[in-house]
This record gives sequence, C-alpha cells and structure tokens, in this order.
Amino acid sequence: MSLLSKLMRKAQPSENSAQPEAPAALRPPMGQTPKAVQGTASLMIACPSPTREDRARDAHRLRGQFLARQERWEDLSAEIAAADRDLASTPGAMSVSELICYGARSDVVAAAEHALIDGRPSRDAPLLEGIEALEEMLAEAPKDPIRAITVAQAHMDIGWAWRGTNWQEHVPQRNMDAFEAHFDRARDILQPFEDRCAQSALYCTAQTALNASGPVAGARVARQYERLIDLNPMNPAPMRALGNYVSPKWYGSHQQLEVEARRTAARTEAHWGAGGYTWVMFDALAGDPTACANLDADFFIEGLQDVLDRLTDQHTANTLAAFCAHTIGAHRTGHPQADATRARIAECAHWIVRNHLTELHPLIWAHAAAGFDNGLRVPSPRRFAATGQQNALRVIATLFQNEIEDGRRIIFTAEGPVAEHC
Repeated sequence: MSLLSKLMRKAQPSENSAQPEAPAALRPPMGQTPKAVQGTASLMIACPSPTREDRARDAHRLRGQFLARQERWEDLSAEIAAADRDLASTPGAMSVSELICYGARSDVVAAAEHALIDGRPSRDAPLLEGIEALEEMLAEAPKDPIRAITVAQAHMDIGWAWRGTNWQEHVPQRNMDAFEAHFDRARDILQPFEDRCAQSALYCTAQTALNASGPVAGARVARQYERLIDLNPMNPAPMRALGNYVSPKWYGSHQQLEVEARRTAARTEAHWGAGGYTWVMFDALAGDPTACANLDADFFIEGLQDVLDRLTDQHTANTLAAFCAHTIGAHRTGHPQADATRARIAECAHWIVRNHLTELHPLIWAHAAAGFDNGLRVPSPRRFAATGQQNALRVIATLFQNEIEDGRRIIFTAEGPVAEHC
C-alpha cells in the first residue's frame, strides 16, 4: 500500500470525531477602568491597514502563490533559494524564504483547513487532491531541495489542521493518526537532503518543525534550534520556538528553559544584546506561573530594551507592548512571585508605548490577548481586529491617564506621542 493510500485511509472521518475546543475568551487588560475607557476619545493614533509589515509579508506570500499557480516551479525554487541564501527578511524580521514557500503551498493547505474547519470533514472532502498534486511536482524533480521543503511543509501544515492545538489527550485518535502520517511523510521527504542542506536556514526550519511529532528528546531539540539560530541569528522566530519546545509544555523543563535562554543570549549577544534571553522566554511565559516566578526579570527587561534598539519597526513595537500589557499583564495567577514578575513586565508597556509606538496594529493586540496562539482560528478577522483595537486603546488611555484627566489630547506622531491641550 502506498504512503498516500495510508494517509487517505487514516484521514477517513469518524462519525464520533470530536470538534476542537473553542479558544478561550479574550480577557480585558489588567487594571482597566471606566476612566480609561472614556479616555480613548482623547487618543489620536494612526491605525494603518494593511501595515508596512503586512504589505511586505503579503507581497512575498502572493509571489509564491502566483508562481505555484502558474506551475513555474523552477522560478519558484530559484527565488526561494536566493532569499534563503541571502537571509532576506521583512522589516519585522520575518524570513522571506519562508513566506514565499508558504505562499507556494497556501492553496493546498487552505483547502485542507477548510475541509477540516470543524474537525469532521465529509466523506467526499477532497483532502488529498492538493497534496497529491504537490507530490507529483516533487516527483518531476526529486533532487530539488526547495520542492522537497515545500511539499514537506505542506504535509506538516495539513497535519496540524487535523490535530488542532489542543492537548494530545483531547484530540480524537483518528485525527492524531492523520497528523502522525503527514509528519511521517514530511520526515521521509526531508531526510535525503540532510547533509546537502546543512547550511540552509529554510531546510533547518522545516527539520525542526518535525519535532512536533514522534519521540523527541529535549536536548536534541535544543541542539537543532541552536544550529538554526546560528544560521540566521537575526530571525527571532527560532528563538521563540526553542523556548516553547524546551519548556514543560513540550519536551523540556523549567531548568532547561532557563539554561537555553541564557545560552542563546550569550551566543547572540553581538546581534541582540540581552534580547536572546527575552526571545527564548517570550512564548514560554504565557500561562506558566512557574516560568514567570523563576524568570530573571532584570535580564528579560534589559532584553526588551535591546530588541527595540535593534528592531525599530512598528510591528515589533506593537508586539512587545501588547505582550507586556496583554499576554503577561492581563492575567493574575495567585502565585505571589509570578504575579510580581508579571506586574514588572506589564509596567514595561509604559515606556515601550511612550518611547517606541507611533501607530497601532490591532491584530497584534488581539493575538496578544489570545496568547499569540499560532493555531487560533478567527471566524471574523474584522471583528477580531476591532476587539484588538478597543483593548489597545483602553490600555494606552490608562498609560496616559494623568495627561487625559488634565484635559490634554494624546497625539501619536512619527517621533512618538505628544500631549496637547484641547
């Protein structure tokens, strides 16, 4: 039986397959008051849609999608390989090679995600037509590493569509079987290129993504991410992923998380200052009171400052401000040390907004309130963005409460916020 046949058999829907749990409700920011809500009328801040970062990311994704739809696979491989070799990135430090690669497989992945939107696809859903077409594309040039990475990543994306982001014990067995089967196929596709692509950040990114499936040792995960970070130290995504995977949520421990954060900071000091520590801890802190309690808060806050000194774009400023105010600042755990740390990090939103914010990116604030969950399904992006904008304005109004109560209006200029009397 062929591997695709096995995938098809494992992917057959079950009448009893459970639907994935709905995401937790968004919580309002800690310290929100009626005065803050009223004060939002005194704020004037640009809210571009799309943002500069959105435009850059969309351009690269659409380029990959266009080349794939035109079946210009040689051109696609050449452009992705060039971006990978040059470590090209967007203003917000997103890898261009990853964006083009995602665009090339986006139609196939989107079709599978649509069929799996409630976790229970109909029996005649065309779940494998798109991935079979990509497999045929790979078969035409089996020695092309870019084609291999594109197809392997498509398998992993579809696997995640089957699995969802719930804890494993909450995922129906049939969905887990499909998840594992797609990851097994991705592993088989990538394996022949391991030696040849050892210096490719894009290949190493795909290889580390395989750690979501199968037996994995935390030490091995750390070494894989260490290699990827060394290949492209200015990309914060691998550092954030490292922190996630070596935390107790996946394959590590709080002790290993702290060790790897410090190791990363030491290795990337020339690029990020203390920022490596901050990036590794970034996602690991959400929802983990022990990680917050153990955090070297001084080092983390120093890292926030160093990141913003090096990445001066508004995407990063909004991400860090929203993280401090929402992801960390909006939740109390009842753990005294953890909550003390959270309060210190939440206070950082003051100087980030005052010193670095010039425009508002609502979707970032909405995602921050949801814990930056990459697997979050958003039924209405417009409503989701509106919620983010409302919450962000409330937070910012709180930060400028004294000025607003004094009858002044807060105008965000290209140089930062200015308080003017009405």
